[in-house]
Amino acid sequence: QVQPAESGGGVVQAGDSLTLSCSVSGGTFVGDDMLAWYRQTPGKEREVIGSITLDAGSEHYADSMRGRFTIYRNYHENKAWLHMHGLIPKDTAIYYCNLQRASVVYWGQGTQVAVSS
Repeated sequence: QVQPAESGGGVVQAGDSLTLSCSVSGGTFVGDDMLAWYRQTPGKEREVIGSITLDAGSEHYADSMRGRFTIYRNYHENKAWLHMHGLIPKDTAIYYCNLQRASVVYWGQGTQVAVSS
């Protein structure tokens, strides 16, 4: 069973940088796999941050996320990362990664990020 797992969350200060990891177990990256990062705050819908194609490494970001977030991956290690800089309190959320393979989406359990002012 393919299973993404996020790590690296924690409490940081406004202005800090933080890198989250997404490790995918249960299989290797293949062909058209794509990995995406989302975040969710209480009472709100999960919002997309961006995605990366795992073979070519092509990145795409939501307009509102462009600039402070960078996604990158290591194809052979089955891992991807979300680097965030210039964090602000509004970035406080649970951050999720998912692996999209054909018509199936595999979600991780999320990692909490809290940004204090």
